[in-house]
Amino acid sequence: MHFSGILFFPVTPFSATGALDAGLTSDHVASGVEAGAGGVFPACGTGEYHALALDEIAAIVAATVGTVAGRVPVIAGAGGPLGHAIAAARAARDAGADGLLVLPPYLVGGTQSGLVAYVEAICQASGLPVVIYHRGTAQYTAETVARLARDPQVIGFKDGVGDVGLTQQIVRRVQQADRDDFLFFNGLLTAELSQGAYRGIGVPMYSSAAFAMAPEIANAYYRAYDAGDEATRLRLIDGFYTPLVALRDETPGFGVSLVKAGLRLAGVPVGGVRAPLVDPTAEQQQRLADILEAGRSLL
Repeated sequence: MHFSGILFFPVTPFSATGALDAGLTSDHVASGVEAGAGGVFPACGTGEYHALALDEIAAIVAATVGTVAGRVPVIAGAGGPLGHAIAAARAARDAGADGLLVLPPYLVGGTQSGLVAYVEAICQASGLPVVIYHRGTAQYTAETVARLARDPQVIGFKDGVGDVGLTQQIVRRVQQADRDDFLFFNGLLTAELSQGAYRGIGVPMYSSAAFAMAPEIANAYYRAYDAGDEATRLRLIDGFYTPLVALRDETPGFGVSLVKAGLRLAGVPVGGVRAPLVDPTAEQQQRLADILEAGRSLL
């Protein structure tokens, strides 16, 4: 599976009554692909997987697959309680997804062998290639990732913990296992802020929530990053990403809430977030508008 460019994690639009808006989902995905996304990850973290019913996941993935029409890979979320994760994985397969991002199990944390069994159960049930997501209740050792990498159905590792030393060990263990097709992703919140370090340890790709609300800024960062234009990259970090992260860190869940607010500011009626997340206050939304304006002025 090949990715070229920014990894796009779309939001899940809700109507004024809180119902899924499948039509706006298609429009939102289409705008991201047209803006140059190298892969689309529907119904994942930014898409509020934690708050979606199974039928909603199926509808989101189907709308995404139909809109993308094979132009780039579509990797859908599957995680939480094992039964729900398996059902979501099968729904994504039936909707035509190219692969799965295996999110952490719900509430409980198991042993390393238990995590392996969790991933293997989703693999067996879906038959799809999977990327494992290292965060929360699913934190893998280097030995465990190397063990999972022996299965060709496991194609990648996404880091959401931020332990660069451990991630370096994981990269090396997989490389030593001769998996030159294995994919590594930086999945930290607002990954642009840490991607310079991740590139240095062999993790060239990253997810971009900012791309969902401000693709022109995210693309400018990516072009600078890809070309080694450090002056531009650092100017965008200082003028846009650093203040965005400061605002994001004020309230739990703002990694998602601010993205939806940014889209609403742009006139895209994606609705608010579902509980337990909360939307920004009017004052926070105004600060977000100022940050977005400052970011665009740098272009």
